[in-house]
Amino acid sequence: MMMETIQQAADLLRSRLPETPTVGIVLGSGLGGLADRIEAPVYVPYSEIPGFAVSTAPGHAGRFVAGQLAGKQVLCMQGRLHYYEGHSMQDIVFPIRVMKALGVETLILTNAAGGVNTSFSVGDLMLLEDHINFMGANPLTGPNDEAVGPRFCDMTFAYTPALRELALQVAEKQGVALQKGVYLGYMGPSYETPAEIRAFRTLGADAVGMSTVPEVIAASHCGLKVLAMSLITNMAAGIEKKKLSGDEVIEIANQRAQVLQNLVSGIIAEL
Repeated sequence: MMMETIQQAADLLRSRLPETPTVGIVLGSGLGGLADRIEAPVYVPYSEIPGFAVSTAPGHAGRFVAGQLAGKQVLCMQGRLHYYEGHSMQDIVFPIRVMKALGVETLILTNAAGGVNTSFSVGDLMLLEDHINFMGANPLTGPNDEAVGPRFCDMTFAYTPALRELALQVAEKQGVALQKGVYLGYMGPSYETPAEIRAFRTLGADAVGMSTVPEVIAASHCGLKVLAMSLITNMAAGIEKKKLSGDEVIEIANQRAQVLQNLVSGIIAEL
């Protein structure tokens, strides 16, 4: 049944897109500008796709943008779904499964995150090497459709090692300092407390955010290669002794978005 709904959505996209995309991109808060670089863009609002929920988060356009980027056919999610919006885990990862059914092979995820590692600075980029799922839910719970992926999904190499190596090479070539670390996925929408951040640091987290983890689990489940990067838009609660604000996140994302866009474009060119 799950595969049937996925195929319906993939069929609609196939009918709208001039070419089959091989790279899927998910753009986080304030990072939607990368979609403006896509050549000969085709726009498909999520609301027109069977089985799709619609994103309500600030700074998320809620549509697919397809076309050419750095010489590759890409399908870009301009805005993602979050657990805190009240969406089910299945709804959140549905677009990832549709991308796979459409022919996407590589998934690149970006997000805005809070810095937990005290050696990080606001504006840093972090390459995700691993994650901790602190959302209290998993998109693979419930009945499993073997046509989508296995019942028990191995997460050892969820963040594809070869893609991480490529990202580091491109960053070095571009003169971009790319931190590496573990991302902790937190449900939200309230920001974490200073005590939670201290606990997360003890657990080995370098950054914290409210997205990405469900998408990576689903991508790993259906056999996509995955690369993920965080833009550190604020230091997490308690580190700088000041209140956290969503507006600040968007502002920093806007300031540093260009660097992340150049990096993602450079990586796609080398795929």
